[in-house]
Amino acid sequence: MADANPAEPQPEHSGHTEEQLRQEREELRRIVDHIPQTIIVLNPSGKAIYANRVALEYTGLSVDEVQTDDFRDRLFHHEDVQRLREGRQKSLTGTVPFENEQRDLGKDGKYRWFLIRYNPLLDEKGRVVRWYATGTDIEDGKRAQEALRSALDQIQKSEAKLRQVIDTIPTMAWCNLPDGPNEFLNKQWHEYTGLSPEESHGWGWQAAFHPEDLRALMEKWQEQLGSGESGEVEARVRRYDGAYRWCLIRMAPFRDESGKIVRWYGTSTDIENLKQTERKLRDDERELRQLTDTISQTIVVLDPSGTPLYANEATLAYSGLSSQDVPAPNFRERLFHPEDIERLRDQRKAALAQGLAFEVEHRALRKDGQYRWFLTRYKPFRNEEGQVIRWYATGTDIDDRVRAEERTRNENLALREQIDRESMFEDIVGSSEALRKVLRQVDKVASSDSTVLVLGETGTGKELIARAIHKRSRRAERAFIGVNCAAIPPSLIASELFGHEKGAFTGATQRRTGRFESASGGTIFLDEIGDLPAEIQIALLRVLQEREIERVGSSRPIPVDVRVVAATHRDLDALVGEGKFRQDLLYRLNVVPIQIPPLRERVADIPLLVEYFIDRFGRRAGKKFRTIDKKFLKVVQAYGWPGNVRELQNIIERAVILSDGDTLAFDGTWLKGKPANPMRARALDIALVRQEKEMIEAALAESQGQVSGPAGAAAKLGLPARTLDSKIKRLKIKKNRFKAPRAH
Repeated sequence: MADANPAEPQPEHSGHTEEQLRQEREELRRIVDHIPQTIIVLNPSGKAIYANRVALEYTGLSVDEVQTDDFRDRLFHHEDVQRLREGRQKSLTGTVPFENEQRDLGKDGKYRWFLIRYNPLLDEKGRVVRWYATGTDIEDGKRAQEALRSALDQIQKSEAKLRQVIDTIPTMAWCNLPDGPNEFLNKQWHEYTGLSPEESHGWGWQAAFHPEDLRALMEKWQEQLGSGESGEVEARVRRYDGAYRWCLIRMAPFRDESGKIVRWYGTSTDIENLKQTERKLRDDERELRQLTDTISQTIVVLDPSGTPLYANEATLAYSGLSSQDVPAPNFRERLFHPEDIERLRDQRKAALAQGLAFEVEHRALRKDGQYRWFLTRYKPFRNEEGQVIRWYATGTDIDDRVRAEERTRNENLALREQIDRESMFEDIVGSSEALRKVLRQVDKVASSDSTVLVLGETGTGKELIARAIHKRSRRAERAFIGVNCAAIPPSLIASELFGHEKGAFTGATQRRTGRFESASGGTIFLDEIGDLPAEIQIALLRVLQEREIERVGSSRPIPVDVRVVAATHRDLDALVGEGKFRQDLLYRLNVVPIQIPPLRERVADIPLLVEYFIDRFGRRAGKKFRTIDKKFLKVVQAYGWPGNVRELQNIIERAVILSDGDTLAFDGTWLKGKPANPMRARALDIALVRQEKEMIEAALAESQGQVSGPAGAAAKLGLPARTLDSKIKRLKIKKNRFKAPRAH
């Protein structure tokens, strides 16, 4: 095959040199190899002697394999071999080009359709010396033809089915030719009109329409034929019983792939009942308009989609608009404040879809150019079937109330911002000097790692202060762990605080990490520290001194990096005096003491706290209160609040839950006792402290400054010596001045 030449055979006598001929043959082969068709060269008997690169790449065969006798049996589809052999043998005996279609096997194992054209090369005597077979891939064309043939068959079947479907649907349907005449009317149409197919064929369908409507109908039909667009028109159709009824006729074109209209399809729907309802509604609306024009509130009537249809005289007088302006597309843009339009559109769209009454607040432009706030309530009006056919929107001027609320909010916001600027405490509400003093202390101590002891009555917010210290410390990103020492049984508190090892006690089935380990790197808050058992006080003292703990059931120390903030409502000095609290532990805890004032000493903070809790619990309950009874504020400011802020919080939460409407309800019986005068209570406290100090000083004078012993002041007062020592320190009594002078 190496010497095979796909071009014309070389003449016996040539002026070319053998080298020139070889080069020409090579050049010709390169050209043939780059032609993007399969090319096979055959001898006069049809045997393949050469194949170009495209043919070899498609089949995956070599030139030698192409030259074999079974080449075609391996390449052609078995269903095509016999047909091709017979046709080719007959054609190869002649000298005329011929072609055939066949499936050839590719190297991927798949057959594709090819169009093979055979062209002969003749010598000077007209004899065939070569056949050139060129193959063109027609697989995609074959598939397209088959798909088109299948589609045409399907269309013919579908058209028959479509006519059957149209004939059975429960509405009047029809099909017209592209230029307008009727081609098909379904069974429902004939039954409704009483016209037979022969009577309504072509343009005969016009007989079904009212003579007064026919001209407008035909003009509309000609308009649609000219535009080629979908459309609809209303006309009266004569029913089989002779009655004319209004129908809505809808028409739409059907186009082929080129966009040409091949059919018109349409439906005719009886809307007589709807027309009668509309007429009745117009009559009712005429009466309603006369009534609404006498009402002083603004009223706007809208269709089911929310489009304004009518506004009463009060609305027109307020806005300066005319009745012709109401249905205009820009009615709301002209009436509502620009900042409210988008919000109202979203709220109205969602509410209209639900079909339930709703209300919105917005600003409406008055004819003098001023905007005023309105509360607009939307209510649906339904027909007998329950469908919404109108919306009625009534507006109430609430501008004075809104502006008063805004002033109050601004004042409170300014006060909260001032507190935040000065103390930066988000959860602690108040602006009294007593509270500010505490917050200044918190601000100073927060940046250090010193132990803090928070003192104060129950309900004053000791944990809030502890959290504020943590949030402003360098440990703010780490854990804040709170432990109520009074709420944990004494037998479990060691395990709770320090953890335990597996098997440390009955029920300890696995190791457990304690609160101190969990808080490592952060802050641990020990509330009600005065209730700790004595053995836990010793362990806590070690934690504060050594900064390490031992789990229950283990003797291995574990270092912890924890800041301790403790709190109590009890008098720790008195507990030390009674032997119930370790004095050395108190020294360790009392590095930075912070005394939280009770609520009765923060009377100025009560209104702000009331507002804060109303807003907090109102949002949680989904309620909004517009007014607060002034008597309520007077009562809460005069009350002594033995439960402090927590008690106030509970009272407000109860009021929010039990209140209906937009006014906060309050029952004075909820308070524990009669309101107390805070100034009188403070004066009583001062008097009691003064009396206690005088009694201790008198006992010290009588015992010449001696505290303990049978003749000491403690025995005279009936107190333990430690307790008296604690009181002497607290009251800052100098006991040395009562001692007898030494003899010289």
